[in-house]
Amino acid sequence: MPIEPPEPHWVLPDVAELPAGQELVAVGADLSPGMLLAGYRSGLFAMPDGDLLGWWSPDPRGVLPPRALHVSRSLRRVLPRFEVSVDVAFDDVVAACADPRRPHGWISPEYSSAYRALHDLGWAHSIEVWDASGTLAGGLFGVEVGGLFAGESKFHVSTDASKVAVVALADMIGADGDPRRIIDVQWCTDHLATLGAVEVPRAAYLRALPAALACRPVLSGATRPE
Repeated sequence: MPIEPPEPHWVLPDVAELPAGQELVAVGADLSPGMLLAGYRSGLFAMPDGDLLGWWSPDPRGVLPPRALHVSRSLRRVLPRFEVSVDVAFDDVVAACADPRRPHGWISPEYSSAYRALHDLGWAHSIEVWDASGTLAGGLFGVEVGGLFAGESKFHVSTDASKVAVVALADMIGADGDPRRIIDVQWCTDHLATLGAVEVPRAAYLRALPAALACRPVLSGATRPE
């Protein structure tokens, strides 16, 4: 089971009291493991606001219910071309997601170090997708708190490899059929919508969050989707 870090020194605002549509909740604090986990447990996540550390809560929120995963016929044909693993190359996945050549990149060395610290404690996980030659073709990483998987970033080198990572994640998270589990994708994009991601009001997300957090995590010790 993940190791609980020390309590943070900062207190985050109550997201439930925010006006509808306000997404940047606060700035400041730090990227310590305890602070990051407090954010996820409160319906927040850390991401830069310019040069500042911002705490965000999108309204509406993008979520992918694992049981709502949609795999198109074309994507299903692609799946056998790749192998999937968990936490085999965490640093490589984060580095690929943090590549400064990517548009809208936000993962600085400070954020990479923060997620590495969470990984060392058993909270942050990577899904790796390998091609037939054994090359890292894509993947994603995020933080699992109970039955909440907070997706942070994904990448691909080979076409569809990031989609394969999302499919593998949803298969693993949803394997027990527990409807309380949530994959948080922050903002719902057209790309994620094709896989079953939807937008929900922030209030609905906050109502569902405690039940999700009460679930047991599933990724610790996993190596391959069932």
